[in-house]
Amino acid sequence: MNFDGEDLSRKSLTDRLAPDETHFFQGCDLTEADLWGASLAGARFESCVLEQTDFRKADLDGAVFSGGGGMGVRFSDADLIDVTFTNVDLSSAQFGGALLTDASFTGCRLIGASLTGSRGTGFKVTRSNLTLANLGGCSMRGDLIEGVRFDEADLSGCDFTEATFSDCRLRGAKLLKTVFARSDLRGADLGEIDDARLYAFAGATINRAQADAILAARGINVI
Repeated sequence: MNFDGEDLSRKSLTDRLAPDETHFFQGCDLTEADLWGASLAGARFESCVLEQTDFRKADLDGAVFSGGGGMGVRFSDADLIDVTFTNVDLSSAQFGGALLTDASFTGCRLIGASLTGSRGTGFKVTRSNLTLANLGGCSMRGDLIEGVRFDEADLSGCDFTEATFSDCRLRGAKLLKTVFARSDLRGADLGEIDDARLYAFAGATINRAQADAILAARGINVI
């Protein structure tokens, strides 16, 4: 079923979507639309308004989101296997309990989003803004993480073992029990590093300039 430029705001759509069809939403307004439990596997959402859209418990496996977006989208407990988000505003989105296996976020705005409590074998984030996001307990083990801003994000309990950071920022990120074992942080802006944050970076590789900044902050001059 195709929806082209339709105003679907605040409408209940689940019963309109046949489970054996692929659905295409182009330029639609889905503000506060109710898609709870909807069958949306393989669906495409292009340049849609997603302000507080309710996708809770929806089957979105293989879905594609491109452009558009909005504040407070709800994906809690949804199936999001192989979903791709490209240039989507997902600020304050809720992913608690969602199955995010092999999901990818590219060029997305995830400011204040909550991915803690999501399930699956992991997701990839590239060239995205996760300022103030909550990723507590998530795993990006072994990933190449490129162009991601984690400023003031909650990364408590995250596993970045053997991950490589390129053109990333970790300024003010919360790093309680975060693991960076054998990770490569030479391409990251670590921000100010107190003793607690320094402990979190144990086992990681950093560059000479980063090491000099850490020592200088402790009154140690390197000659």
